[in-house]
Amino acid sequence: MTASQTFRAAPRDPATAFARAGGAGSAFPFADMSREASLARLEKLAFLLDSAFLIPGINRRVGIDAVLGLVPVIGDFAGVVMSSYILYEARRLGVPRWLLARMAMNVAFDGMVGAVPLAGDLFDAAFKANRRNVRLLRRHLERTGGVRPNEIEGTAVRLDG
Repeated sequence: MTASQTFRAAPRDPATAFARAGGAGSAFPFADMSREASLARLEKLAFLLDSAFLIPGINRRVGIDAVLGLVPVIGDFAGVVMSSYILYEARRLGVPRWLLARMAMNVAFDGMVGAVPLAGDLFDAAFKANRRNVRLLRRHLERTGGVRPNEIEGTAVRLDG
């Protein structure tokens, strides 16, 4: 046996190369393209865009989208672009066109009304189009069997022994 045969390493999947070394997490956190992993990423994104920060005193949550909306024109455009990523992922996950259209209407409505100075910013903080869209996406995927249900339907009964 030659030295090159002795020390030849087995080919590794790049997504799991660092997961094996030292128990570290995946080197590529976006490498998991399963429906559940994609939905979890979209839920995190929607939280960041719509509810990341708590306003003290009034206990209302706002996100990056509402904060960016304070910058005239550019902020609202950036919010629409970030919200469109959820639409892109929904299309990749295979949702029907009618649902994509409904989600696009949420984004368009949020973008158009959000462009109105001051009143649009207040609306942007309350409407939360991204969370609505991810909720619509989750509900569709749960109904079609694409992901496991987030909540179990039914009645709980306590059994005392």
